[in-house]
Order: sequence, then C-alpha cells, then structure tokens
Amino acid sequence: MGKNRGSKEQAQAISEAAIGVSPVIAEQIPALAPWLNALDLECAPLGKTPAQFIIRLLSPQERSLAGPRDILIHFREGLPKLKFHAEGRPAEISFGSSDSAFGLALIAGLVRPAGRPAVGDKQTVDLLHLVARIAGSNATVLVQGETGTGKEGIARYIHQMSARFDKPFIPVNCAALPETMLEAMLFGYVKGSFTGASADNKGLFRAAEGGTLLLDEIAELPLGLQAKLLRVLQEREVLPVGASEPQPINVRIIAAANRDLAAEVAAKNFRADLYWRLNVVPVTLIPLAQRKQDIRVLAAALLLRHAPEDTDFPWLTPAALDLLIKHSWPGNVRELENCLQRAILLHRGTHIDAGDLLIETPDFSVAVLKDSDSKIVEISSSYEEGRHAENRGSFRLADAARAAENKLIEEALLATNGHRRQAAQRLGISERTLRYRLADMRAAS
Repeated sequence: MGKNRGSKEQAQAISEAAIGVSPVIAEQIPALAPWLNALDLECAPLGKTPAQFIIRLLSPQERSLAGPRDILIHFREGLPKLKFHAEGRPAEISFGSSDSAFGLALIAGLVRPAGRPAVGDKQTVDLLHLVARIAGSNATVLVQGETGTGKEGIARYIHQMSARFDKPFIPVNCAALPETMLEAMLFGYVKGSFTGASADNKGLFRAAEGGTLLLDEIAELPLGLQAKLLRVLQEREVLPVGASEPQPINVRIIAAANRDLAAEVAAKNFRADLYWRLNVVPVTLIPLAQRKQDIRVLAAALLLRHAPEDTDFPWLTPAALDLLIKHSWPGNVRELENCLQRAILLHRGTHIDAGDLLIETPDFSVAVLKDSDSKIVEISSSYEEGRHAENRGSFRLADAARAAENKLIEEALLATNGHRRQAAQRLGISERTLRYRLADMRAAS
C-alpha cells in the first residue's frame, strides 16, 4: 500500500473497501460478507469492488485467478488449517461449519489493513468510527481506560488516520521517566545546563515535530511539571532547560491514563486547568470483559502475529474459543496476549485446545482497596518475604528489613484507604518511590 497525500486518502487506504467475495464462497459461507461488513471491512461481490484496492476471497477452483494478496478458502469438514501468504502465493484457509467462528475471525485478521485495531464488538466498531472522525482534526485527545485495554493502539490509529501519518509518532511513558529528568527529557536542554549536559538535546516534544506525542500515564506527572505542561499546551512552545528563549512546536498531543483523571482532580492530585486543556476530545476504552465479541477477533489477530510461519498454524478449537470468551480478563488484552503466547509455546499438535490455554484465575495475594474516589490501589496483603526466606532455611537480615518495609507500606495504604499520595507522605517517600516499591511487592508475590 503506497503513501497517500493527506488524511482523507490515508483514511481511505486504511478502511479500504478492498474485499471482493467470489460467488462460490458467498454461496458456501453466506455469513462471511455480512460478518466482514459488520466489522467495517467493506466487501462486495467479486467484480463490483474497485480493482485498484481489491483483495479477493476465492474458492480452490479459482486458484488460477489468485494473486499474492488473495485468500483461497476451502470450506469443508475436516482438520482446519491455515497457510500464510508466501513467495507470491495466496494464503489458504480450510475449515468447516464446526470451526467457522474462528475461521471467520482469521479471515477478518488476514484482510484487516495494517494499523487498524482488531475489533469484533459493535461498540468497539463504533468507537473506531469516532476515532476516525477525531483524527481529521488537530484537537488534543484524552484516552482513558484500564491497563491493557489498548490505549496506545488507539493513539497510534488516530495518528495513522490523520494528516500527520508520515511524521513521527512518539509514545512517552510518564511513569517510567526519572522524576529528576522529566523536564529535560520532555522539553530538551542546552549544553552545560546541568552536570552531564555535554550537548544540546531537543527533547521529546520537538522530536515529535509535525507528528503526534503520546503522553501515557499522564496522571503520574508531578504537579510542578503539570504546570509547565499546561503552558506548553497553551502557548504551543517549549522552554528547554537552561535556555532563555522558548522554541515553537507543531505537535498533536494525545494523553492517556489508566486512572480516572476527574477523580484525581477532585483529590487534588491533578491540576484542574490541565485536565480541561487535555480533555478536549475524551475517548474511553471499556474493559475486555464488557466487549466479548472482540475476543475471537483479537485472538485471531494475536495468533496471526505471534505464530511461527514455518510450522502448522495453531488453530483454536471451539472449546478453547469458548473458554476465552467466558474468561473475565482482568488484565484485558495484555492478559489475552500472554495467554495465547504461552499456548503457542506449550501446545502439542496442530490445535490449541482448552487445556492448552493455562488461563489463570489469579490470586496474587493482592488486596484491592477502593477509596472514596473509586481509585484502585493494589497492595500485597500477605507478602512475607522473611517467612519465605525462613522456609528456605536462610532468614537473612536483608529479608527481615524488606519484610518490615513492606509491612509499613501495607499499613500506610490501609490507613489512607489506599490513597498512594497520602500513603507516600505518611511514609516520608515520594509517590514515585512508593509505586516502585508496590511493583516490587507484586512481582515478588
């Protein structure tokens, strides 16, 4: 697919009405075309779609007509199989009525344009329509949703559908940047402005010039830096550390948060003026458990991404697919991806059955506390490193100190109803340090 000249052409290329369905296939699988159209993967009877865009879904009898982007569909009972496109040959997929649910999802994955999120639920399809409209403007977007729901994927789709698609897309995890270097890394610095600044650095805002900057986990920004970010958004310019003159920027800002920013404002953890500056166009991603019809499409897309092309494709059996759909997925798409990657590695034979999925109902000995603002804070309620070390027969002083520290953290969170900032103040540490300690406790438990 070649580059296009603007957002309208790019949007057309991504949502291209590119699928021609052979009359033989339309008769054998009458649900196929309606299914693809419902996913906004527009298709039409072969011969009526634009020739310059067409991907054809053909029967084996039409093999001589097939090109390298086409798909041959063997609709028959028996062992389901998938062969990827290779060396100028079309992909081939074989399945019968008992495997049609996953077969249709795989076909959707094979024809889905690169960069378009995999969706199967009507409310998620509607969300993509909204996102496509948002992409046509330069408005700031605030994407909120639980961890693992696909916030960065939506941000990338907005960028790809916009007129900025051929300029940089730079994702920044605000929680991962060292607090002492946040300003310098975001806004840049001049040579000699601090120890170690041996050369000028333009910073991430100017590195994204003309494109899109994703500020992920925006709720983790310190209040002092929030004020400076507000000025950047208002004036469209940055002041590098150590510089006396601001530098203009032309960057679209997308912010993302896995916490409710309105609740953070009410708790005085986030500036209200910055919240309203970011919340020009709000986009909310709901948990995977509330969009069950996405699961089979996502499962197909993830298997297409991760399955080795030089071995038999690991086809999901109906029982395995049913198990995936019934699971609650507290880790959302990220948990689903981990589950399928494990299954690819551990399954035997040519299929992934329910017993190969190793779906956990996790009990990480984690208590989930909700404060009055409905914020969720996870703490380890039974983390006893000293006890584990004692069971190993080697209780060390360091183990005892770590166990005591974790106990203090737990008590501080309980005393503040799970409020991390207040707990950090009570402990005499920064909120960022507390986050690191909690991450260590979760990993160890």
